[in-house]
Amino acid sequence: MQSRHQILGVHLQNRGENAIRVQQLLTEYGCYIKTRLGLHEVDENFCSTGGVLLLEMFGDLAKCEALRDKLNTIDGVEVQEMLFDHD
Repeated sequence: MQSRHQILGVHLQNRGENAIRVQQLLTEYGCYIKTRLGLHEVDENFCSTGGVLLLEMFGDLAKCEALRDKLNTIDGVEVQEMLFDHD
């Protein structure tokens, strides 16, 4: 059992422009992503160009931090992190 939970919140602007690079990184680091949830506004008349991904990370902290740092280098992408330690 891991001693912590690491959640990355990824805010994407301009999904059409950023989706390919973000997806490449998610694939590259896929073995370190336990859960992935995508959220964006959509209804019958509207589909948002922005969105949020929630990533529950798993495994090597350095790899998880590398994904975070690489995502943060993409224009229009902001990553925030939550760490929860377990006793």
